[in-house]
Amino acid sequence: MTLDELRVQIDTIDDTLLELYNQRMEYVHQVGELKNTTGAPIYRPEREQSILNRLKAKNNGKLTDTAIDALFLEMFAVARNLERPEAIAFLGPEASFTHQAAERKFGAMSAYIPINSISGVFREVNRGTAKFGVVPIENSSNGIVSETINCLKEYNLKIIAEVFVDVHHTLASRCNSIGEIKKVYSRDIAFNQCHNFLEDCGLSDVELVPVDSTAKAAKLAMEEEGTAAICADVAAKMYNLPILFENIEDRDNNKTRFFIISDFDNLLSGNDKTSMLVRLPNTPGSLVEFLNDFERCEVNLTKIKSHIIEGESLFFIEFNGHKDDLHIEDIMARHQDVIQILGSYVKENDDI
Repeated sequence: MTLDELRVQIDTIDDTLLELYNQRMEYVHQVGELKNTTGAPIYRPEREQSILNRLKAKNNGKLTDTAIDALFLEMFAVARNLERPEAIAFLGPEASFTHQAAERKFGAMSAYIPINSISGVFREVNRGTAKFGVVPIENSSNGIVSETINCLKEYNLKIIAEVFVDVHHTLASRCNSIGEIKKVYSRDIAFNQCHNFLEDCGLSDVELVPVDSTAKAAKLAMEEEGTAAICADVAAKMYNLPILFENIEDRDNNKTRFFIISDFDNLLSGNDKTSMLVRLPNTPGSLVEFLNDFERCEVNLTKIKSHIIEGESLFFIEFNGHKDDLHIEDIMARHQDVIQILGSYVKENDDI
């Protein structure tokens, strides 16, 4: 076929897609009306995952699994906003890695509320200002985020999803060369993650100024001559700050894991992960005895981290499975006095 003929075929398919999208949204609208009468949650991660799994299993074309995720997750986000628009609070500001994690789950059309602190995100979700919150839980280089653990213990909210984001940093500046840079803005954690680059380029001797976020760093570097920012590329682009170097982090597998929090429990998906806080007596063998119950039931524990909150020693523990799985219910009941279930949700990855 000629180029014009191919374009005609594509236009015809686009017309059909538009008609089918609108037809799908009609059914979505009806689902939303039913949910509004019962107060059921609009966002059901386990339902979305089952749809994606089914489509990937049926796929025999050129679309990759990643492409299917990208296409349909955005459509899910559009559908949710049609059913019932709901706000998402995230650790801000805009263009932060947390904002990227939020958009990955909720799409570009959702209403986002940037919040200056993790505790603030929990507070606004608990108040009902936002239906969902997005907060970091751990980074592959820097470990667990203690403030998130503290808030999970304090608030009666649930983890309903997890998101993994690859963390890539850029050096962005209005300066034409590194030699002109006298000051670098960024988060303290980003300075640590880009230590080798700073050393190699002679920037460890300039003034390194920690700020609240890498997005704020980009804004400051755009406003002030002779400065630069270590930030995400989206932050540099948002403030029209030229990028001098990309992917300057020390580790090329640097990832951050985020939790989506809300006020409801997920149903079983068949591929779940559960997070919990465990308070054990300070006696010899108490932890071993607790963990042996999971071994006897052949439950795979994926994370065990000790954590101290207000002088009290707790364990942040995760396992593969849902709290309502039949072979796990007995363990939950046996240890209900020491376990705080933080949430069961669709597993995105085994670990960071």
